[in-house]
Amino acid sequence: MISISMLSLILGIALLVTGIFAMLTRKNLIKIVIGFSIADTGTHIIIVSLGYLKGRTAPIIDSAVSAANAVQKVVDPIPSALVLTAIVIGLAVTAVMLSFVVEMYKKNKSLSIDDYQELKW
Repeated sequence: MISISMLSLILGIALLVTGIFAMLTRKNLIKIVIGFSIADTGTHIIIVSLGYLKGRTAPIIDSAVSAANAVQKVVDPIPSALVLTAIVIGLAVTAVMLSFVVEMYKKNKSLSIDDYQELKW
């Protein structure tokens, strides 16, 4: 039987691969941005699933978990903090990419990446 953490790891890898595939194979700029967002979400799920430890609780020291045995009973908070930071950064990057797409569309009236030859080598 597959555990929840293994299932979420597989889901994260599938989302990451799907997002990268979408970024590399699509010609529409909006679809490329969506592929980036999907890959970003897959990365977040992978990091959280790798930081998950079965049978442990949130890293809050209170009456349920004493400071003496917190190491054995709580989950490491670093992966969760990294993912929260990455979500905010990913949202900002997606917003900047979408603003670039809007400006490119205003200039050339096209969302196809093939219509932007002046930016290629």
